[in-house]
Amino acid sequence: MGQAIGQVLSFGVGVALSPVPIIAVVLMLGTPRARANGPAFVAGWVAGLAVVGTIVLLAASGGDASEGGEPATWVDAVKLVLGGLLALLAVKQWRGRPREGDEAVLPKWMQAIDSFAPGKALGMGALLSGVNPKNLILTLGAAAAIAQTGIEAGQQAVALGVFILIGTLGPGIPVAIYFLMGARAEHVLDELKRWMAGHNAAIMAVLCLVIGAKLIGDGISGLA
Repeated sequence: MGQAIGQVLSFGVGVALSPVPIIAVVLMLGTPRARANGPAFVAGWVAGLAVVGTIVLLAASGGDASEGGEPATWVDAVKLVLGGLLALLAVKQWRGRPREGDEAVLPKWMQAIDSFAPGKALGMGALLSGVNPKNLILTLGAAAAIAQTGIEAGQQAVALGVFILIGTLGPGIPVAIYFLMGARAEHVLDELKRWMAGHNAAIMAVLCLVIGAKLIGDGISGLA
């Protein structure tokens, strides 16, 4: 199980460092429904990661991701594909980054966050964690890496739980700051939002490139 947990650490960090969801939850924490919407968003985030991760784990287990205790070849091929997709996403993010002096443009749906009810915050959290292209690729990679170790189902669930826990730190920490620091949290969260908005593309590009390179390297090593 230790090997599986070690495999998912970088994927979890990659999911946690997601600027747009962090900015979204910080904006929610500045609305009148902050005490309900913040935790609802985090709950949806956890649910999205859990559903996608579980589906991939079940599919990979059914596809014999581990053959006689050794990783199956097809999983290494999947890693190569996922790594390539992340590398392409890194290039796209870098090319689309704001130029010096330009203001970062945030998604238009964020303008409606003030009107979000807890149910909509929950759904948005699930969408941003489970369907967001970067997070979807990272979750696929994490689940495939867990299945490839050939450990028992209970141990796979624990490893997936570790991945989800680490991946939830990104949106979870601002919510914790809000509840723990009270009125003092406003300045901290505002600075976090401003920094994340200004460096969104650069953060995404570096993360996708580093983790994409890891996946490609793992895939090549497995196929060699």
